[in-house]
Amino acid sequence: MTENENSAESTLATHSSALFDELVNVAIVDDHDAIRLGFKGACEGFNFQLAASASTVSELIEALGEIVPQVVVLDLSLADGSAVEENVQRILATGAQVLIYSIADKRGLVRAAIRAGAAAIVPKSQSMDELANAIRLVAHGVYVNNTQTTAAIDSDVEFKEAKLSPREREVLTLYASGMALKQVAFALNIKMNTAKEHIDRVRSKYADIGRPVSSKTELLLRAIEDGLIDESSI
Repeated sequence: MTENENSAESTLATHSSALFDELVNVAIVDDHDAIRLGFKGACEGFNFQLAASASTVSELIEALGEIVPQVVVLDLSLADGSAVEENVQRILATGAQVLIYSIADKRGLVRAAIRAGAAAIVPKSQSMDELANAIRLVAHGVYVNNTQTTAAIDSDVEFKEAKLSPREREVLTLYASGMALKQVAFALNIKMNTAKEHIDRVRSKYADIGRPVSSKTELLLRAIEDGLIDESSI
């Protein structure tokens, strides 16, 4: 175990023991019924008051009304296809803090959540005790610097994002997903030469930031790394 891991676990243990008796108002957004039901059942044991439970952020905001929970537990990717950074920002706008509770194996999405303002990342592989500890810390304004957030921040430095235009992102997403340039051009109602020019510029921009691509497979990898394509859909 590294020094960072020991430090994170020590911080959780120290703070959570002092905060255990304090009531925390929470909410959860997850598109799996079992996760929401399991979290609801655990709230009483951890002295949490569940303000709302929903499968999308829009449903959550509607269910909350004027209530502002201290922490919203949010899944990284939802079935409605919403972007995690937008979900985080919408929740933060209500006054609540955001804790990502997910499989957390998609680095592009994890980085997007942290950049948007999520206070912690807790993998679903961790115990409910560990999740509860992180919730208490976030509820009291502590950004949990555990191994998951540290790794995401480190990878954010390693993988500088190319400054792609909206059209370049569209062309890259379709092309890297498996379409031929002719199909991309047809789908976007542009000329094939124009589609090729966009891909050439995409390659150039990635090369400029030290992430060169020499094949369509590597373009797919870059798109996954930057959260343009969900690797689970491939």
